[in-house]
Amino acid sequence: MRNKLLFGRSIDTGSWVHGVDPRAKLTGMILYLAAIVIVGSWPALGIAAAFSLAYMISTRIPLKYYAKAAKPLWVLMVFIFAVQCLTVKQGDELFRLGSWALYTGGLSSGLIAASRMALLVSFTAILTFTTTPGLLNQGLAGVLTPLRVIGISAQRLTLMMSIALRFIPTILDETHKILKAQAARGADLKEMPWKEKGKMLVSLLVPVTVSAFRRAEELVLSMESRGYVIGAPRSEYHLLSWRLRDTLFVVSYVALVAVVLSIRWI
Repeated sequence: MRNKLLFGRSIDTGSWVHGVDPRAKLTGMILYLAAIVIVGSWPALGIAAAFSLAYMISTRIPLKYYAKAAKPLWVLMVFIFAVQCLTVKQGDELFRLGSWALYTGGLSSGLIAASRMALLVSFTAILTFTTTPGLLNQGLAGVLTPLRVIGISAQRLTLMMSIALRFIPTILDETHKILKAQAARGADLKEMPWKEKGKMLVSLLVPVTVSAFRRAEELVLSMESRGYVIGAPRSEYHLLSWRLRDTLFVVSYVALVAVVLSIRWI
């Protein structure tokens, strides 16, 4: 089950994107999110898709991994597409079923919305594919440092995120073990009808939740025994340095936002 998990897993191919400062990557992803939100037409979507594809190829990571990263959210994409088709009533009528009709505007809006979600999910996987969890936490701490002015601890937030990312594969392994134990007792999930599968999955919540709390308590005791204190001065394993390449990386995202905005205003 862990082998199926892609988010949170770094894939080192030695590309130039891997060497970009994690603070630049986080800033770029925020700008990319803004650009995707602004996209509202096919020309803007095409530019965003070309930009995304160029960066995906430059990481030298097979594109199938990005497709797999977006696969778990296909139900959400279908839902977004269906909602747009049902609510947007612009353009020519293509199909009518009773009181419901499909219009060209609704179909176009649904396809654009689903494509935006697919691009967002697959492209943001670059952040985890090209950055180790340690560097990602350092970059996040650097980006969140200004929040100290309003009393928010960047170190606390990055600690929460790093623990959450590390717990995901652990919880998946626990779930896999419980499923195997139930299958050994005759409750094989693969051979059950969908209704029984739903009841079976609900029964997994209690043991998985108990296991997660137990591991969290063990982690807290382990950190306390080693003298870990949030906010105390700490040395970093990696020293981050901002270079020209990082500036150009961020500038490319700024240019994407500017181009998408200009198309929207036309």
